Amino acid sequence: MSTDLRSEEMILNVGPQHPSTHGVFRLVVTLDGEQIVDADPVVGYLHRGTEKLAEGLQYTQIIPYTDRLDYIAAMLNNYALVHTVEYALDLEIPPRAEYLRIIVMELNRIASHLLFLGTYLLDLGAMSPFLYVFQERERIVQLFNEISGARLTYNYMRVGGVKWDATPEWIEKVRDFVPFMREKVKMYDKLISGNEIFLHRVRGIGVITQAEARDYSLSGINLRSTGINFDLRKNRPYGIYDQFDFDVVVGKNGDCYDRYYIHLEEIRQSIRIVEQAIAQVPDGPVIGKVPKMIRVPAGEYYTSIEGARGELGVYIVSEGKDKPYRLKLRRPSFVNLQILRKLLIGQSMGNLIAILGAVDIVLGEVDA
Repeated sequence: MSTDLRSEEMILNVGPQHPSTHGVFRLVVTLDGEQIVDADPVVGYLHRGTEKLAEGLQYTQIIPYTDRLDYIAAMLNNYALVHTVEYALDLEIPPRAEYLRIIVMELNRIASHLLFLGTYLLDLGAMSPFLYVFQERERIVQLFNEISGARLTYNYMRVGGVKWDATPEWIEKVRDFVPFMREKVKMYDKLISGNEIFLHRVRGIGVITQAEARDYSLSGINLRSTGINFDLRKNRPYGIYDQFDFDVVVGKNGDCYDRYYIHLEEIRQSIRIVEQAIAQVPDGPVIGKVPKMIRVPAGEYYTSIEGARGELGVYIVSEGKDKPYRLKLRRPSFVNLQILRKLLIGQSMGNLIAILGAVDIVLGEVDA
């Protein structure tokens, strides 16, 4: 009598409603025991047709739609759009508006990275950091509420400047926030970075090589974790970023730990930028000379910025009208997600959430 044992592969759906997918996302995983032999990311559950909608909207009307892309870092999305329009129109931006933009964008980068730290540790089973980061993030959200009137979807940037000026009291609150946040980052570093359980879950897991990062067109922290020193704020400065002193944080091993630690260190660098901007912010208007009806000259225009999750680009095709003929968004979360299948195959099921979480996607940006 034959006693041969035979195993069968199992197909497991992770999502579309799963607490660790950070949005409405489905991952079809094929398992051989505990080992992942295939993974198929399924996106589109949040697709809203933003690019197509933009064809029927005036340029200023598109700004609120950008808030709904990476809604964790909406200030950066706002800026990416208006920056491309300003580039096409060759507009001069008032210095005070430039400084206010830098301040709110870097504060938003801090808030975004804080949320990553909290949710990533929560994914791995640590509850306390998630509760801590929301205290600091709340201070930033309150600052945004004061200056823009909203806590999440800000609609603050305008072609030629910003919607509202900052009061002296608001500037003082930001100045007070800088040393407060600097001390909190030290606390997070001490609480998390040396934790043996955390290190066991993330070191050597989900390794990306430099060649793979280039092949998959990765950007942002996923690219820099491999040791490639590339940050658009330094390599192709836009706005007034070339006036600030800060470092580009890079990793060594391209693993989940490097991606976690770069998030932490980038908070420190954003604090440095905010501190310098607050000390230098000039008086003056916050909106430049902009035509009442914005018509982008006929042609094709592309600019990109260093978003919270990588290269955030806006491509506009114009026929010289008040609406774009075509608008295309380079969404870093969508591009970075393409390497997920490569990272998961051969891993144990227990590492899936650690790898997915470290890629740091926002589904609003993935689907657009």
